[in-house]
Amino acid sequence: QKQIKKAKANVRLVSKERSSLHMNRSIPKKRHNSPVPMSSSPATQNMSESDSQMKPLKLDVPTGDSGSAPADDSKDQFFKQALRFLFCFTGLQISYLTWGFMQELIMTTTFEPTSTAPDGRFPSAAFCVFSNRFLAIIVAIIAVRIRHGAVVKNNIAPLIAFAPCALSNTMSSWSQYASLRYVSFPVQTVFKSSKIIPVMIMGKVLKGTGYPISQYVEAFFITVGVAVFSVSSKSSNSDTSTEVIGLLFMCMYICFDCFTSQWQDKLYMKYGRANVDAYQMMLGVNSSAILMTTTGLIVGGDIPKIIEFFKVNPSVLQYNIITAITSATGQLFIYTTIKEFGPIVFTVIMTTRQMISICISAIVFQHPISIKALCGAVIVFGVLFYQIRRKYLARKNSN
Repeated sequence: QKQIKKAKANVRLVSKERSSLHMNRSIPKKRHNSPVPMSSSPATQNMSESDSQMKPLKLDVPTGDSGSAPADDSKDQFFKQALRFLFCFTGLQISYLTWGFMQELIMTTTFEPTSTAPDGRFPSAAFCVFSNRFLAIIVAIIAVRIRHGAVVKNNIAPLIAFAPCALSNTMSSWSQYASLRYVSFPVQTVFKSSKIIPVMIMGKVLKGTGYPISQYVEAFFITVGVAVFSVSSKSSNSDTSTEVIGLLFMCMYICFDCFTSQWQDKLYMKYGRANVDAYQMMLGVNSSAILMTTTGLIVGGDIPKIIEFFKVNPSVLQYNIITAITSATGQLFIYTTIKEFGPIVFTVIMTTRQMISICISAIVFQHPISIKALCGAVIVFGVLFYQIRRKYLARKNSN
């Protein structure tokens, strides 16, 4: 009898649940405000779950003002990129204006002569490269360790991948230092101003990158403008004449320098720009470069000459330290600029550096600037502003 009573009670409970379920389906309810019934019955629990899953969808209907959102986003992105460009531009200018001044001071000044350097000139261009790489690799190791938790373990790109651009970067720096003894100022200026087109050609060779004819024309006018401005504004302070070996050094400098920036951009493309930051690039390049420069110093027998020269001329050691510091900061800005904007933009920045240097010199020391120099400046900045406007309009139209 107890079992019969229990069975009847279960039947009544099931019938009540079915009737309540039928009522819930037939009578519409406001699901937002009604609380979920608390019951231990499986049927009511399933019903509450289905109610919670059947909430109405909210659609964002655009209002009259939302149509300008993409344009506002485009402007914000453009100005953010402009600020990043200004940061890289300023850092490169400060670092390499100081570095260039100290470099020329070391290699062209006549110091106290020594037995191994009777002419009083600094005896080793390779040591200048070594000092730059030595400080740079220390900064890179510390930065990578702090940022990634390990020096090599967490790097996506292997260190051997940086060896080609490390070799070209070392040879480029050495060629530039060595050329200062054999090339006059106007010839240096023309060579340094003509790097944009070789960089574009090197990009075509290494990566298959195609550039429109208009970009070659713009690069040509920038080259002509910078060369005219520089040659017309400043004369050499030394009596250095141009020799054939100096022209060879400058050609080596141009070729190696163009290869370096394009190879670094190729590494960013191969391993992903998000996977290789400026500190990892700095570590990879300088790891190979420090081995090359150290080997060069030992094989060339320059170390005893340098030690003797520093004992007689201690100020040269200070100049080398300043050069190493500005080279390290400059490298960080180089890798950041190439990663964010590419090798062409970086080359344009470094090409216009000569003009800014001459303008600062004219303001500080009240040097006159000729009409020819002003014409060259108008050509360069006219092309640069045209490029900025063209890219802004292209981005605006694409959005």
